[in-house]
Amino acid sequence: MVHILSEGHSILNQYIAEIRDKHIQQDRIRFRRNMERIGEFFAYEISKTLHYQNSLTQTVLGEAQSKTLAAQPVIATILRAGLPLHAGFLNVFDGAQNAFVSAYRKHHKDNSFEIQMEYLSSPSLENKTLILTDPMLATGSSMILAYQALLSKGKPAHTHIVSVIASKEGVDYVRKQMPDNNYTLWIAAVDEELTAHSYIVPGLGDAGDLAFGEKL
Repeated sequence: MVHILSEGHSILNQYIAEIRDKHIQQDRIRFRRNMERIGEFFAYEISKTLHYQNSLTQTVLGEAQSKTLAAQPVIATILRAGLPLHAGFLNVFDGAQNAFVSAYRKHHKDNSFEIQMEYLSSPSLENKTLILTDPMLATGSSMILAYQALLSKGKPAHTHIVSVIASKEGVDYVRKQMPDNNYTLWIAAVDEELTAHSYIVPGLGDAGDLAFGEKL
């Protein structure tokens, strides 16, 4: 199942407009905070799909019936661009475990590139809910490689794949490459164009650079 949240009417569309705006992007704090707020928005929507259990909460005057999460998810992100989005998820799922994957494009002189993985830190994922986040879903290769790497830590009961801006090509690639239907894809907005250098247009630019500064 694929959810494209910008197709509805909500304040999320304001956040998307601001992270795309080249003038607002000059304020890194605001860019990071908007990414964080988008993460919170995604987390709330995903929370509606999770399992809950009945519990009693003791108040100063008595007991209240409550519904609480049956189990916390594991939130995984692709470094470094995904950190503000990850923070938004943690604001909602504050008891979640965390996983981190380092993946980057290694460019060649002919302007081609390959995705390289360098680092993985994760708890056991066996039979847990995995939320895998990355702000941009261009070709989809980084997301799938990260997912495959995480499978070395166990098979999740269900995986939620989250991106803020995606290309149509990237969405199609993820749908073809996921091994079964035991996943849900969450996207804030989908752009039609992917350039020959695999940049999303209109996109928003390099999310990592906008959040943390340019890299060498």
